[in-house]
Amino acid sequence: MCSYIVEKARLTGSAKGARGWMKIDTANVYYDHPWHAPLDHALGIDFTCEADGGRERVAVELSRESALELIETIKAALASGDVAHAKAAECSVVASQTEVASLF
Repeated sequence: MCSYIVEKARLTGSAKGARGWMKIDTANVYYDHPWHAPLDHALGIDFTCEADGGRERVAVELSRESALELIETIKAALASGDVAHAKAAECSVVASQTEVASLF
């Protein structure tokens, strides 16, 4: 049974489609019968820019297992990126304080 239930997420970003890079502001997310993937059901994500009329899109269809692994991988990448950027910011502040101290 097709549910046609779509969840929307507001985004800020870019995606690369058939004509190159495009702005995206929306992800339409659904779990239903796929159009292309050889699966009974798939998680579909259509990235589009509704502000530009939504004429172009970048779409993915993932197995349920792949979608769950992607969720965990995204969380891990964000967590490790936050740690790395926090350390870089600390180093930058220390360097700036040292530079200021050297002026006196």
